[in-house]
Amino acid sequence: MTLFDRVKKISKQRGYSSLKTLAEDANLGVNAVYQWKTQVPRIDNLQAVADVLGVSVDYLLGNTDDMHANKKSTSDDPIDLDKALSEEGMAMFDGQPLPEEYKKALLAMLNTMKGNGN
Repeated sequence: MTLFDRVKKISKQRGYSSLKTLAEDANLGVNAVYQWKTQVPRIDNLQAVADVLGVSVDYLLGNTDDMHANKKSTSDDPIDLDKALSEEGMAMFDGQPLPEEYKKALLAMLNTMKGNGN
């Protein structure tokens, strides 16, 4: 699988309807990712796309099948649910992106529990 194919596949899994939207979210030109069919990307552009998709550059390059091979955090690191659910971006459950309405519902439930002293 080529770099372009891998980016296309993972972006679809992450809920992106187009590579143009992915490129915009990574602060790249709208056709930047499409150019990767025939051109080698700059490392900073590749890193930006990897960050948006939540995977490692090594995964995008096909050097590993582990999506997070070079992430510095461990599973023991705490996750700020308030931040993960209230900011735009990727929150996942069971390998699938959470729809915005689910994220809002979870955040509302957690805020309600906090207000009840739980």
